[in-house]
Amino acid sequence: MYIAIRKMQRGDAEVVINMMRKFYNSPAVATNGSEKIFAANVENCLDDSICAAGFVFVDGEKIIGYGITARGYATEFGGECIWIEDIFIEAEYRGRGVGTKFIRYVKELYPDKILRLETEPDNDAALNLYERLGFKKLPYLELVCNGD
Repeated sequence: MYIAIRKMQRGDAEVVINMMRKFYNSPAVATNGSEKIFAANVENCLDDSICAAGFVFVDGEKIIGYGITARGYATEFGGECIWIEDIFIEAEYRGRGVGTKFIRYVKELYPDKILRLETEPDNDAALNLYERLGFKKLPYLELVCNGD
């Protein structure tokens, strides 16, 4: 099995949005998202945004997952950071190294940037993967305000 990683393309939108529905309704994510958010995420990945980049994981012609990164700055680390916002892999492809391949791909794409991500505290498979790839837990709670 050879899994390719490539930039998200307009023709991928429907498949990726379907995957987002699965991802955001799973125990891996605390929020449910919405159709509006899913469409905005894909559109931002497709419009050459300076903030977001989207990728798909492909087995032959079949999209088997996607990833989204976002640019930011971390004063606590004194530099630019890349947030790995989403990693979703279809169930039958999990445990086959696709997540590892994507994180290594992101590290190579942004070699001088700090990588950040978040996961649910009980997502043991993800935590094990991230720690194995050099991520360390941060000792604080993240908060958000979305204007509501």
